[in-house]
Order: sequence, then C-alpha cells, then structure tokens
Amino acid sequence: MKYHRLYLAAALGVFLLIGCGTVGKDFPSSKVSHIKEKVTTKSQVLEMFGLPYKEGTQDGYTTWTYQKDTWSAFGKDSSRDLVIMFDKDGVVNAYRYTSSTP
Repeated sequence: MKYHRLYLAAALGVFLLIGCGTVGKDFPSSKVSHIKEKVTTKSQVLEMFGLPYKEGTQDGYTTWTYQKDTWSAFGKDSSRDLVIMFDKDGVVNAYRYTSSTP
C-alpha cells in the first residue's frame, strides 16, 4: 500500500512536468514598434532585444528570430514570435511579429 502511494505521487509529478513547457526566451515585445524597415540596424536590434533565440538565412538574407512559447496542461498557452530579416548591409529589410495575447 505504501508503494502504491509513492508510485501515484511519482506518476502525478511526471504528468505535471510533461504537461508544461517553454520554448525560447523572453524578449521585450513593447520595443517591436521601434523597429523601422530600411532604417533600424542589426546593432540597434541587438541593443533592443539582445541575442536572438535563433539565427538563420532566408533567400540569402540573415534572419533573427526571437521567440517565447509556453504551454500548460492546466492553464492558457501563449506564443510570441518576432522574425527580422536584414539586408546585405545589416539593415532591417522586413520583420513580422505575432502574438497569441493582446
């Protein structure tokens, strides 16, 4: 009987850990409005948001991704993503910000 309670507690603990998670790192979404296409530089973006969560290329252009996604088996999920594409001179060519919360 003692072991059954221990197994039940362990199973519940595992379920709670599996049912929650976070991907990415937090970033100040209030600063997104400060990004100006054809004006804002990589160094300015770095100053506003820090290092990106992911870096890659799209059509030969450098892209930085800032992302924070959280989910829970018992609460509300949330997602915020900022993808910035830089031109060859390191100036913002285009960006996209999406959020599941207002």
